[in-house]
Amino acid sequence: MIVVRTVADLRAALRERRGGSIALVPTMGALHEGHATLLRAARRTDDTVVMTIFVNPAQFNEKSDLAAYPRTEEADLALADSEGVDVVFAPDVSEVYPEGFATTVSVSGPIAETLEGAERGRAHFDGVATVVTKLLLAALPDHAYFGAKDAQQVAVIRRFVADLGIPVDLVICPTSRDADGLARSSRNTRLSPDERARALAIPHALQEVTDAVAAGTADTDALRSRALKTLGAAGIRPEYVAFVDPITFAPAAVVDEPVLVAIAARVGSTRLIDNTVLGGA
Repeated sequence: MIVVRTVADLRAALRERRGGSIALVPTMGALHEGHATLLRAARRTDDTVVMTIFVNPAQFNEKSDLAAYPRTEEADLALADSEGVDVVFAPDVSEVYPEGFATTVSVSGPIAETLEGAERGRAHFDGVATVVTKLLLAALPDHAYFGAKDAQQVAVIRRFVADLGIPVDLVICPTSRDADGLARSSRNTRLSPDERARALAIPHALQEVTDAVAAGTADTDALRSRALKTLGAAGIRPEYVAFVDPITFAPAAVVDEPVLVAIAARVGSTRLIDNTVLGGA
């Protein structure tokens, strides 16, 4: 495994590997088992696996959140090596956003302006779209791997990849969960034991809604009420429990075709998100 810090060195490392397929797994570091599942999926499919480590300042709307984001590069590199990563691209901020940088990739409409876009500010998805575009152009992979937990981010990436004609196939892997059902996240380490126990109400609420749909409930207002009751019993007041089209993020009134139910909530001071698709995918 080699570690490179510049786009020039990344391209040089990949030049001789262009005869086979190349995978890109973008991360912000602080790796956990969820990231490892993406790396394994890439390793099974592609000849060369590239992983990025870059804490993107452009997608944080709270400076305190950016400052608190864990930086664990030594451990991250060890995990990457153990999972068979070939190249790690870990640039400095100045490499990604050099002096004079003045370009933003921005997706419009409900995909980027609702839910996370509303709660975290429009600049959040502008930051995501811009940095992912830069990473895709730097590596020019055949496949790029992302987790389904960040469903709205995935929808934004799908949109600009299609709109800009970026030649990459997106591979979306199922949400990785701990044995108790909590979606894996670098933020989970911030939860106290009591908060972690309360946080389980989030996947429980998603399961409650899934079971209700299987039993014949299709009205999303009724389904939202069920989810809110489960969350409320754990003392969680969510920022949103939304039912939307998984591609356009337009609101859905009934589950008569695939519908994404997405939850965002703070447990203590830790903000968590989770989702599932109802009615098939």
